[in-house]
Amino acid sequence: MPSETPGAEPADDARHAEKMRKKQAARTTIMAGKTREKGLLIVHTGKGKGKTSAALGMVIRAIGHGMKVGVVQFVKGAMQTGEKTVFDAFPDHVEFKPMGEGFTWDTQDRARDIAAARRAWEEVKRMIADPAYHMVMADEMNIALRYEYLPLDEVLEVLAAKPEMKHVIVTGRNAPDALIEAADLVTEMTMVKHPFRAGVKAQPGIEF
Repeated sequence: MPSETPGAEPADDARHAEKMRKKQAARTTIMAGKTREKGLLIVHTGKGKGKTSAALGMVIRAIGHGMKVGVVQFVKGAMQTGEKTVFDAFPDHVEFKPMGEGFTWDTQDRARDIAAARRAWEEVKRMIADPAYHMVMADEMNIALRYEYLPLDEVLEVLAAKPEMKHVIVTGRNAPDALIEAADLVTEMTMVKHPFRAGVKAQPGIEF
């Protein structure tokens, strides 16, 4: 029988098949020991683009499984975004609340920023406490924590006491070390290259 890979010898195919069989057996053994289910505390941080985008991908997955999700945005709110338009079409599955007033350098008002962060955090707490929500996303909450608009101890206490099966996703640069330590899953986005540095402005469908 001819090889399926152009230029490959039958012996190469046999070695590859044996290697894949061993990998499959090892993977099966590993997966057999993973029997727990729990609600995860997930953190997306780092200087690279994609923190919110990756979290919204999880929101889409949850919708696909018939779960109800709450999304609270701590910075966005002063502008219309593509994601809000999409998720507003699924009101039975997503409550999407942009509650920010823009970036801190735009507002230039610390008291106002603290008040906005507190309002957003109260919504996050409500969603975490409500059994109707399977997943809660606190978008850019790390920014509020970095500038001390919210008490870190309070946030950690609420997250530690969340319902056992509820997933909570926190995004934003500069996640506090204590939040990273408390999380079950942490991803750091690393910027390798960004068009902004070449003079390309934020564009619909990419940044918002």
